[in-house]
Amino acid sequence: MRHVAGHCLGIDQGSVVLFSDHEDGGAMWTGSGPRAVRRRIDFGDAFRDPPVVHVALTMWDMDRAANARCDLAAEAVETTGFTVVFRTWGDSRIARVRVDWMALGAVWAADDWRL
Repeated sequence: MRHVAGHCLGIDQGSVVLFSDHEDGGAMWTGSGPRAVRRRIDFGDAFRDPPVVHVALTMWDMDRAANARCDLAAEAVETTGFTVVFRTWGDSRIARVRVDWMALGAVWAADDWRL
């Protein structure tokens, strides 16, 4: 469990369409084997330390004729942002994906000393 010292807890959240490959014949829709899409997400304000980031699929449009395979993660979490990564493999055909995210962590108070 992470403990946040002090009284300044910051919460940032958002939603992003990672890709819409069915529109232009992108790799998630037309490819096979291991594939990944990465997108950098910047926070509205910097956290004091790297926050805890939660990511979740909120829209997943896929071909029903193939297996549904998904690995979703937040990587490279920093005080100013993170990278959301969607992976699939095999014969999965993913048309589009939307991801919602939430970051929670300590933020700077107005009277904090920064050295």
